[in-house]
Amino acid sequence: MPTVRRLRREAWGFIVGSFCFIVGAVPNYAEWAGPVGVGITFFVGSIFFTLAAFIQLSLSGRHLPRRGANRADRTDWWAAAVQFVGTLFFNWSTFWAMIAAFADPTRMGVGWRPDAFGSIAFLVSSGLAMAAVNDRHELWDTDARTWHGTWLNMIGSVFFGLSAIGAYVLPDTGTYVNLLWANLGTLLGGVCFLVAALLSRRTIPKG
Repeated sequence: MPTVRRLRREAWGFIVGSFCFIVGAVPNYAEWAGPVGVGITFFVGSIFFTLAAFIQLSLSGRHLPRRGANRADRTDWWAAAVQFVGTLFFNWSTFWAMIAAFADPTRMGVGWRPDAFGSIAFLVSSGLAMAAVNDRHELWDTDARTWHGTWLNMIGSVFFGLSAIGAYVLPDTGTYVNLLWANLGTLLGGVCFLVAALLSRRTIPKG
């Protein structure tokens, strides 16, 4: 029962975090909330991602790495560990982007480097998760990884990567590489993560 509750908290953490990233990337919301509001929204979303990723890491493979673990559990643990590091990068990037918005709402590109590192970490984590799901029957929890959830997270990670590329500010012109993809990549990535999290929710048995 305690494990099921923790898995539900993990899912809800990813759900809330994804929702924040989706909302923050919607142009109408950005116009209404302004740079500061958007910055706060992304930062809050990143915190929920980190809390959920920490729960996943604490459960994955039952406290790996350890000697004698099978390949699936080792890969599952590393997928969760790299993802957790990625969320920390997003904490860092969104925090400084939020602070910059408070200081100067017109400033562009703040926190881009850790944002890019976070996106790379998500891609690596998704690749490891896909490797783990190949041996799903050997996982500590056979429902810990599913093909639909793994593919949704991989696609979401690709969109986040495209967002990071689009959000790079060109030194010569002071403009984004592609503002459309900076926002659209975040929105679509958030949608993929949201659906994957919704599908991963566990039911607590009654009685």
